[in-house]
Amino acid sequence: MSEAATANSVPAPASRTKPRSASSSVMQSLLPIMAVVAIGFLVIGFALPVLPLHVSQGLGFGAFTVGLVTGSQFAAALVSRVWAGHFADGKGPKNGVTVGLIAAAAGGALYLLSVMVRSPSASVSLLLAGRAVLGGAESFIITGAVSWGLALVGAQGAGRVIAWVGTAMFGALAIGAPIGTTLYNAAGFGGVALATAIIPLATLLVVARVPAAKPQHTGAKSGFASVAKAVWLPGIGAALSSIGFGAILTFASLLFVHRGWTPVWLAFTAYALALVAARLGLGQLPDRIGGARVALVSALVEAFGLALIWLAPGALTAAIGAALTGFGYALVYPALGVEAVRRAPPQSRGLVMGMYTAFLDVALGFGTPALGLIANSSGLGSVFLVSTFLVLATTISAVCLLASPKRRTT
Repeated sequence: MSEAATANSVPAPASRTKPRSASSSVMQSLLPIMAVVAIGFLVIGFALPVLPLHVSQGLGFGAFTVGLVTGSQFAAALVSRVWAGHFADGKGPKNGVTVGLIAAAAGGALYLLSVMVRSPSASVSLLLAGRAVLGGAESFIITGAVSWGLALVGAQGAGRVIAWVGTAMFGALAIGAPIGTTLYNAAGFGGVALATAIIPLATLLVVARVPAAKPQHTGAKSGFASVAKAVWLPGIGAALSSIGFGAILTFASLLFVHRGWTPVWLAFTAYALALVAARLGLGQLPDRIGGARVALVSALVEAFGLALIWLAPGALTAAIGAALTGFGYALVYPALGVEAVRRAPPQSRGLVMGMYTAFLDVALGFGTPALGLIANSSGLGSVFLVSTFLVLATTISAVCLLASPKRRTT
């Protein structure tokens, strides 16, 4: 009997003879976890569009402080990834998600405290602390959630777990931004802070109803070096492919404004819709035919989309390029994640996902500012040309993974 059948008590004959029923069983197992991730990242998304306004207009600080406050969450997320992975492996992924939600509420409490103090310097210091705590919360929620999903459905469903849980995260961030803007316009940053503090605590009620995953592997946990050896090649590919995501997220709207194309949100919306459609419709492909094969083809699609944006004569062509970029990236990231999971020791999957996700943090934290320097020196269009070649380099990782011996863990 497979690990997924053991974890979920799914009869083996049904899973073998009816693939669609097995897929439905996986989705049924993941839905509560996806709901928790969606709610958890909803509150993280609240502050994304309004925090720069609050720091600059409300507190009177300049662009450097705005960047420092905004970036502190991503820096804390990067630093805490490995810690979150170790915690999920040692204490259980459900406990990891619980800790993440409590930390998110604590971050909201620091937001609230920052509104109550009168000194702008003290207020921004509390905001920095709140953002750092939220960064740690993000690590524990997403790492714990993916580890939880993997424990329930097994390594053979890793692609779907990573794709669908990631879709819940991206969808929540997208929805959280307009909700946060509405709260800010209605009640100021205090309204955003209050929602950030309360909603994660309410989400704990949802977590309590979801069964914890039973331990599936015994023995000592693998060390950092052992897991890093399994993760580094898929991780580098994931980092390179994520450069395209950073280019769309940061520079697509600026390109539209610069070239006089409207609406300015069209590229990002096309990207997001294509990403969600690909993950929901094709998220099972890495599990069925292998992560490296899917990553190889998907990286080519993503690179073609970025090149199309660079060459685009108008908004429609650029939007098509953005959609292809999103469609390709949607499968590259979970496909390479499948390779990381299947090459690593099964008792250390929390650490695997923490380390693998850290490559995304590095790509966005360092790659996006580098693209900004390129935009300043060579123009916005060059961002998408450079991103095309970096994403194409993902295929090298995919080919190396295809050529290397695999350690299959089920």
